[in-house]
Amino acid sequence: MARQAGRHFLQIPGPSAVPDRILRAISAQTIDHRGPAFAEVGRQALSGMQSVFKTKNPVIIYPASGTGAWEAALVNTMSEGDRVLMYETGHFATMWMKMARKLGLEPEFIEGDWRGGADPERIEARLSADREHAIKAVCVVHNETSTGSVSPIAEVRRAIDAAGHPALLMVDTISGLASIDFRFDEWGVDVAVSGSQKGLMLPPGLSFNAVSETALEASRSARLRRSYWDWEDMLGPNANGYFPYTPATNLLYGLVEAVAMLHEEGLDHVFARHARHGAATRAAVRAWGLEVLCRRQGQESGVLTAAVMPDGHSADAFRATVLRHFDVSLGNGLSKVADRVFRIGHLGDFNDAMLLGTLSAIEMGLGKAGVPHRGGGVDAAMAALDGRQEAPAVS
Repeated sequence: MARQAGRHFLQIPGPSAVPDRILRAISAQTIDHRGPAFAEVGRQALSGMQSVFKTKNPVIIYPASGTGAWEAALVNTMSEGDRVLMYETGHFATMWMKMARKLGLEPEFIEGDWRGGADPERIEARLSADREHAIKAVCVVHNETSTGSVSPIAEVRRAIDAAGHPALLMVDTISGLASIDFRFDEWGVDVAVSGSQKGLMLPPGLSFNAVSETALEASRSARLRRSYWDWEDMLGPNANGYFPYTPATNLLYGLVEAVAMLHEEGLDHVFARHARHGAATRAAVRAWGLEVLCRRQGQESGVLTAAVMPDGHSADAFRATVLRHFDVSLGNGLSKVADRVFRIGHLGDFNDAMLLGTLSAIEMGLGKAGVPHRGGGVDAAMAALDGRQEAPAVS
């Protein structure tokens, strides 16, 4: 292939592009993970993640993808045959449900339409009907990466409490953490799951469980088999900055740098930036005459926007056109919306000029691919960015 000048635009909804500062941190020489110098790296990484999750509770770091952290959340708290209530917000909620079933649990799936987040009222109604408290956990995806919708986690916790139900609240915030607001302690989350390759701006390879005291207590009587994922094995060495097995040392270097960058900008500014870019992107999509997949105002994501293609037009063929002509990678549709939507990632180390470059490539790509659309999407995004039109509410 002929070389393409310039930098590739990785505009999938994760992995996000890795900033040069983090790449330089990762490139440092590996050190002895049993030696005294490593303890400071470990302590900084662990305490830094507490600040990002907004918790005083333990955060456990695994050398794994987010899927591993899903499994860790379940096997540490559940026993075979336990019932878990899950909500169908999209592809990733469905995958977590399938994992629960494979592990010997009995997931109950509240059906959703993939157009918004979890409905706390439906969760409360189901828990209120569970008078024997057979349901042991409620599992919800915070930011559903397949659809661009956000679930109101604080409202889900209020729904559990209103039902007077003891179920644990487990939240997948793999793509939400460090991009949109997440408050582990304040929202009463029991287990939160996340990964390194989204808002944390790292390559894939680290995953996280933030764990409440209630969840730790549940883990002491849980009977699903676990070894690699066992929280207790991790917590002892973690207290001194170490790990029970070989950690991903160089990714931990990068994690320490990523947390520093987030706090230098300020988490509230990070969240506002993502919300602003989400609003501008939705303005562009609607100006083109396309439909935003998430249709519940206030639940639209600042992490990504999923755009629905006109009938008879392939989202994958369009994505291929944009990649070929403009060296921009867009996210594909998954499972129920495969080839029907394309996803625009606007997360991580990302600014206004980068967003406008991405949207310009998409607008030109719509023309090259012969997709029916109106012009003016980039203009609409610029108007939203400079405040010339009111931005929609963003969760």
